[in-house]
Amino acid sequence: GPGRPAVTDVAIRGLTKRYGAVTAVEGLSFDVPAGQVTGFLGPNGAGKTTTLRMLLGLVQPSAGTALIGGEPYHKLAQPRAEVGAVLEATGFHPGRNGRDHLRVLARAAGLPAGRVAEVLDRVGLTSAAGRRVGGYSLGMRQRLALAAALLGDPGLLILDEPGNGLDPAGMASLRELLRGLAAEGRTVLVSSHVLSEAAQTVDRVVIISSGRLRFSGPLTELADTSSVTVTSPRAGDLATALKASGYKVDLAGDTTLQVHGAGAARIGLLAAQEGIALSSLGEGPAALEQAFLRLTGGDGEPGADGVPASRTAKEPAR
Repeated sequence: GPGRPAVTDVAIRGLTKRYGAVTAVEGLSFDVPAGQVTGFLGPNGAGKTTTLRMLLGLVQPSAGTALIGGEPYHKLAQPRAEVGAVLEATGFHPGRNGRDHLRVLARAAGLPAGRVAEVLDRVGLTSAAGRRVGGYSLGMRQRLALAAALLGDPGLLILDEPGNGLDPAGMASLRELLRGLAAEGRTVLVSSHVLSEAAQTVDRVVIISSGRLRFSGPLTELADTSSVTVTSPRAGDLATALKASGYKVDLAGDTTLQVHGAGAARIGLLAAQEGIALSSLGEGPAALEQAFLRLTGGDGEPGADGVPASRTAKEPAR
């Protein structure tokens, strides 16, 4: 097949979109580096889809720039070879089989017919390629949409909420696929409103809320912004030791501490050095979730269905 894709990083600077009196996206600036999976996170209605549509040249920004490999989308010489996007798994002819669907797209894009077999294999759909798309599960449709995005062997892949409706096995295979694509040097940008699902896939996160940037950096740094909960029969002594080491500590009851700025490993080491027994030390997904909720300012308080209660209205589609 084709060689390694061209390095296609993304640079977003001062990106803004207003719809009349409503500002959907305001002054966003962040980078999406090649060779990594970047999670683009925020509650529904935070402005993620609008941002991706501006990046793909489907929506004109009110201000700012969104550049792919240094160029706006409309100036790319070979957009299909540089960018593959899966915005939603629609646009399939239900009576057509998976292979024919991709053949039609390859022909329209002037891509070699041989790419069809390669991308089917890549997304694990070879055995289902002869079946009608109308009979595909949601996970298979997601994979077919991803296969279509990969036809031009792009350096940048953009997936909007690819985990929607996938079962755990579907999520696991998608995760493995995305990690493999990034390992080849591609830039992978995946949007999601579910942090826990993204946290298992991504290297970096960009978090937005109400159209504004809240955080951009490695996933590990996001964990550092959160607090760690520690319980110990000698909570007071531990608090003193932690404060002496420069960490911010809040006492939450007689035996419980909230520690800011130190990871669980650091706290455990310090406690051991001081000979203080710990009853429990909490970090990990809960800490990330906590940081995410704090950064999205309660804007991301999930409703019963995991959708923020305060922002159930979808942002404008155009």
